[in-house]
Amino acid sequence: MRGAACLLLAGLCGALAFTGPVISMKSTAVVSRCASPAMISHGKGFRKLNKPADQRKALLRALTTELIRHGKIQTTLARAKEVRKTADHMVTLAKDGSLHARRQALGYMYDKQLVHSLFELAPDRYGERSGGYTRVLRDGFRKGDNA
Repeated sequence: MRGAACLLLAGLCGALAFTGPVISMKSTAVVSRCASPAMISHGKGFRKLNKPADQRKALLRALTTELIRHGKIQTTLARAKEVRKTADHMVTLAKDGSLHARRQALGYMYDKQLVHSLFELAPDRYGERSGGYTRVLRDGFRKGDNA
């Protein structure tokens, strides 16, 4: 199910319904060959999504903004996994609540009012949780090209 469409849920500002922890996908176990488990994995940072850097950043900013606004988005699996990282980071910034964190969120998201509402609601809703604010659900194949 490589190209399956996915539904990314977040209980943030738009829908504000708590959706629970991230459901992990089936994956194979990775065995490290290094002697120390504290070694750094270089080059494992992000997916390129078959786009140039500027288009990729704009896409992730737009998807993150819409996820926080509506509470859920429907997109591809690779995009959903990348947006999950940035959306969780925005909630973590909102939980911090400092002026610096607010300015970082304002610099990333497109809607100023959405950032203010996120900073008001997220600390109360996710105060005890230390991550895993969104989850990815597989939603079948696309209707148009069955990808």
